[in-house]
Amino acid sequence: MDLGIRDRVAIVAAASRGIGFAAARELAREGVRVFLCSRDEQKARAAAEQIARETGAEVVGVRADVTNDEETARFVRLTEERGGKVDILVTNAGGPPAATFADADLEMYRRAFELNALSAIRLAQLVVPSMRERRWGRIVNITSISVKQPIMGLLLSNTIRAGLTGWAKTLSAEIAADNVTVNSVAPGYTQTERQEELTEAKAKATGKTKEELMEMRAAEIPMRRSAVPEEIAAAVAFLASERASYITGVTLQVDGGWVRSLY
Repeated sequence: MDLGIRDRVAIVAAASRGIGFAAARELAREGVRVFLCSRDEQKARAAAEQIARETGAEVVGVRADVTNDEETARFVRLTEERGGKVDILVTNAGGPPAATFADADLEMYRRAFELNALSAIRLAQLVVPSMRERRWGRIVNITSISVKQPIMGLLLSNTIRAGLTGWAKTLSAEIAADNVTVNSVAPGYTQTERQEELTEAKAKATGKTKEELMEMRAAEIPMRRSAVPEEIAAAVAFLASERASYITGVTLQVDGGWVRSLY
């Protein structure tokens, strides 16, 4: 299927590894001109070079911390200078630390809000006006299945990502008439460094081994396995495409059937 986005310009945040990297690569495979960022300049450049080598697409890696106003604005400005107006925005950021109510202080909530909500809102504020003027745009937020079914021990993620989902749904209705869509992809358990870190933390807290926890988790998933980042990236690319032109305000879980809800 031709997704109809060849030569479009995309920004992909936090894309030096994991799901962000896979999303950037999937868009590049579709002929999109991709600008990705990471807080580590060397990792951003290395990721861009690898994707460009594998796909033949134009891919640029930039150092930017999406929790910083000035760095985010510089990233968008550089993209517009080198690539033109931004057509596709994929928001992404590393998750907040595992925590319970007893563990979390107010500063942890503030940091989580900056990381997982304001980072996306900040980017959207910079690119949405131009998308509306040109009457074409795609925003895809990478969130988590925790927005559909809260995960015990991940209080901060459950709280902040749900808030971002409410923002995305509201924004989607405000700008739909301008042919700008806003959707979210909610990954289930996925084989990433982030998941490794969470599993290690839970192993220490419960006294179980990582292997035992991974087996228990797989048993909860109807497909009996975790996802690989490429499976999440495929959903991101579809929602960013011309083919998804009548889909907006949706949170698409990619979770192997883990969420039991009908909605």
